[in-house]
Amino acid sequence: MKAKLPMIARILLGLIFFVFGLAGLFNLIPPPPDLPERLVTFNTGLAASGYFFTLLKLTESVCGFLLLAGWFVPLALVVLAPIVLNIFLVHAFMAPSGVPLAVIMGLLMIYLAFFAQPYSSTVKQLFKRK
Repeated sequence: MKAKLPMIARILLGLIFFVFGLAGLFNLIPPPPDLPERLVTFNTGLAASGYFFTLLKLTESVCGFLLLAGWFVPLALVVLAPIVLNIFLVHAFMAPSGVPLAVIMGLLMIYLAFFAQPYSSTVKQLFKRK
């Protein structure tokens, strides 16, 4: 079972990003009507750029696919790290109901990046002094 834990974590995180990335990219899930005003303002500002949400959701979808396929997993984890941090901070400051899922995503990321073989050895190389 211990040998399968990295694969389970990778697939779970990959599913989250792939499914919700595609759903956001194709507007398959409408935003809830009771979003906090600060979050609506934040999202409106990002949407006003004209490209940001498309780039974000495309990045999430591609990295989710890479995690599901088991290709370039350390790269996908590094690319997704600031996205997961932002998801956590947005929920912590603007929509606390989403904090539990953000924490789960963060824990999966930390586990895969720093504790799960074979990915941790590659990711840890980024933190070595040269």
